[in-house]
Amino acid sequence: MRGPRPFADRAQAGAALAGRLAASADRPRTVVLALPRGGVPVAAPIAEALGAPLDVLVVRKLGLPRQPELAMGALAGLGGEVVEVLHDPVLRAARVRGPELDGVRAAELAELRRREAAFRRDLPALAVTGRTVVVVDDGAATGSTVRAAVAALRRRAPERVVVALPVCPPDTAAALAREADELVCLRVPSGFQAVGLEYVDFEPPRDADVAALLRAARARLPDEADSGQNGGGAS
Repeated sequence: MRGPRPFADRAQAGAALAGRLAASADRPRTVVLALPRGGVPVAAPIAEALGAPLDVLVVRKLGLPRQPELAMGALAGLGGEVVEVLHDPVLRAARVRGPELDGVRAAELAELRRREAAFRRDLPALAVTGRTVVVVDDGAATGSTVRAAVAALRRRAPERVVVALPVCPPDTAAALAREADELVCLRVPSGFQAVGLEYVDFEPPRDADVAALLRAARARLPDEADSGQNGGGAS
């Protein structure tokens, strides 16, 4: 039996997700945070449908010094601050020394800040404390980036965290459902292979494309433009 047709592109996937997230439209303090770059074109139609402001949540994996594909933690940019989530079992098993961790942290922090500046430009970050936060990506394989985002958000005391994805495998869906208050995932195929295979057009958006989508979303809701000035997600 053939599975569903691939999404035409990220915008189509976002429009489909928006229909499943209609209940969040009744929450006046909802914000949509996209994991860039691929999550932003998915999140843009969601934010428009919900009448919610859109921002990016940049997450950088902290890879082991000699095995960078294995995460020993992650950094997440929330407003003017960066939240660090460390995986202590990995750190202990790999016997990572303080200077090694510091070196990886410094490199990833610099890249996180570079990306925030490229994506957000002069737009202020949105506050998340006490708000319903919809975290959006274009899909998840292991879910490690999304889980780091959720863990970081928890430290800023949002009222509710909803993870919205077009596709992820069953084990990832189960893990994310345990950590978020709600998981909305359009497809959870048992034969999942890769996120890109679920799309016809999976070309990565450019930094300029991401910046333009954020600016267009803020222009629709100008009153939200200064919402990050009073804490940038912290309180």
